[in-house]
Amino acid sequence: MASTLDYITVEGVKVPLIHEEDTRLPMVSMQVVFEVSGSIEDGKHPGLAKMSAKMMNEGTSKLGSIGFAKVLDAKAVHLSASTGTETFVMELSSLKESFDYGLKEFGVLLDDPNLNRETLEKVKSLTIGGLSRKENDYDYVAARTLKATLFKGTPLEHPSSGSIEDVKKIEIKNVEQFLKEHLVISRAVIVVGGDITLADAKAKATKLLKHLPKGSDKKLPFIEVAKKSHRVVLERKTEQAYIYFGSPYETRVDDADEYKARVGTFILGTGGFGSRLMEEIRVKRGLAYSAYARINAARSNVYFMGYLQTKLESQNEAEETVKEVIAKFVKGGVTQEELDQAKKFLLGSEPLRVETLSQRLSRTFQEYYKGQELGSSLKELEKIEALKLEDLNAYIKKHTEINDLTFAIVTDKK
Repeated sequence: MASTLDYITVEGVKVPLIHEEDTRLPMVSMQVVFEVSGSIEDGKHPGLAKMSAKMMNEGTSKLGSIGFAKVLDAKAVHLSASTGTETFVMELSSLKESFDYGLKEFGVLLDDPNLNRETLEKVKSLTIGGLSRKENDYDYVAARTLKATLFKGTPLEHPSSGSIEDVKKIEIKNVEQFLKEHLVISRAVIVVGGDITLADAKAKATKLLKHLPKGSDKKLPFIEVAKKSHRVVLERKTEQAYIYFGSPYETRVDDADEYKARVGTFILGTGGFGSRLMEEIRVKRGLAYSAYARINAARSNVYFMGYLQTKLESQNEAEETVKEVIAKFVKGGVTQEELDQAKKFLLGSEPLRVETLSQRLSRTFQEYYKGQELGSSLKELEKIEALKLEDLNAYIKKHTEINDLTFAIVTDKK
């Protein structure tokens, strides 16, 4: 079984459709993914994309949120909206026998969303409550501060939910305009799978998209990370220091050498107890329970980041240790033993990444979305298996920019 890429034409627009038929369970799911429609499109209103998705989860103006939920529950239909940095996603799933019923209600929602001030105020109140609680989540505070510092002056400077003040400023006209511009045929990608044939999937997707305006597409910008290192310290009443760090990483998601970055960062920080950071920070020095680092790679941005928690009195030592471990990694590369262990894990755990239908559909979508040919994930594994130590170390040593670390730390003034 494998997911495939096809196309449908709606209102003169060629819309990609990713499909996989799986008849083992009588279930069907369909996602409509709108490109360049996530929080990167918030503009002057941080939190607008996420707020718009929440409003689409409030049912129709005719039935309201509770009435519409009852209509869906009657046939065990799940219908929801969500956003990421780059995309706005609406997802429908149900038993095969209820899928047409769900599609009909999906169309009703697109035609008549519950966009009124009363509903908006309710959603804003819930959002503000959630943001208020997050102010005591120091992992969230440190991560938010790190990203704001790395992407200062860009659309990625703001958290996807916005701040409390940002949320208060959002008006119903802002939500209406956002949905009008972004929930359009020209930005749609269909992802559908389960007990449904390709021909049926294409017919149903075509019918659903006719509820949307044609609209226009837009090129996704690429946003660079700040080149200059910073150190931001926030004082809170806490028993631990929360240390988040990040730096530029000069690559793109369609880079032919991306698999080398995957192997390298596994050895440095994503490989659990076998990683360099865990070995040095926890095992050798006992500075933290865990330490982690990875590359965040999206079409709109790529950067290196990591984090740990430590005792207040160990904060400075932990920060210096992070710098030392990364500098040594860039300068000296990795050992053959580390490479062999990384290969063993990455290749051996591959079946776990494609064991479910949703995982396979997601992988195919990501290959399409990143501009890669279908099946490139399998070819990447072949490249990892054949990767030589000297080639990996040459690649690691080129990326000296990850030494330009920015730190965001939440700590007690004690």
